[in-house]
Amino acid sequence: QVQLVESGGGLVQAGDSLRLSCAASGRLLGSYAVAWFRQAPGKERNFVAYINWSGSTTYYADSVKGRFTISRDNAKNTVYLQMNSLKPEDTAVYYCAAKSPGGAYEKPYGYNSWGQGTQVTVSS
Repeated sequence: QVQLVESGGGLVQAGDSLRLSCAASGRLLGSYAVAWFRQAPGKERNFVAYINWSGSTTYYADSVKGRFTISRDNAKNTVYLQMNSLKPEDTAVYYCAAKSPGGAYEKPYGYNSWGQGTQVTVSS
């Protein structure tokens, strides 16, 4: 199993930007597909963005399309989530997760390795 640690969250105002990082250890992150999920208080964990093992394929939730960009640097064992034009509705704990390629990318149950999460709070 690959171990994941998220960082880069914080408190920002609406319209600001944040860049989240997901650093891997224990395995080479280049062997895995990676996704970002988020969970707001009292709500279910929802899909945000996906990137395949090489970075050639990405998917985004409709709610973040055009504002968020997922990328990866396999040489650094790190996946990033660039978040622009943040809205109060983006407030949540953000988690990165990893799995072997294949299967449903947008469902949490498809991922075997998870980070502890990083808090993103967007004020109005």
